[in-house]
Amino acid sequence: MSLLSYKYYDTPEGQDIYKKVFVTSKYAVLTGLASATLDVLMFSHPKGFVNTTGRYMFYIGPLVGMASAFTLTTNVAQNIRNKNDGINYFLGGIAAGSIFGAWLRSVTVGVPAAVVLGAVGFVKKSGVDNGWTFMPEMPPSATKTIKSVKRDWTMVKDIEENKTWTTGAQ
Repeated sequence: MSLLSYKYYDTPEGQDIYKKVFVTSKYAVLTGLASATLDVLMFSHPKGFVNTTGRYMFYIGPLVGMASAFTLTTNVAQNIRNKNDGINYFLGGIAAGSIFGAWLRSVTVGVPAAVVLGAVGFVKKSGVDNGWTFMPEMPPSATKTIKSVKRDWTMVKDIEENKTWTTGAQ
């Protein structure tokens, strides 16, 4: 199975830890790129390549660290405890919150972040075990333009005498 098509829950907890770290880090990098781009364009306005790269790393580095810490802690706790429950996710959330506090250099922010992320991890694990849907699938978007409404006949019944075309196969 390819790393790019691998999903976090394709294998049981405690297995394929490197693949799971890659998956969570991939999402952290994408979030970091979006956050850093917003910061660079709207707020910090760094001058030069090195300063811009530094701003990107300021966001991407800790987010990847938080994702990796969560994944590693959760899976190592699963392997050590041999129990697949919410406590593993709570411990992973505490590890991620600790890195968040270190990123901001604030114990005052880090401790509540660790507790909140631990609680979020516990709720996520409960949701996975009980089949809850946190983010529902989005229906496919419209394939037509705003101008196609004038020629949209899907809401009326077909009128046979208006069908003057042929399908090509007779």
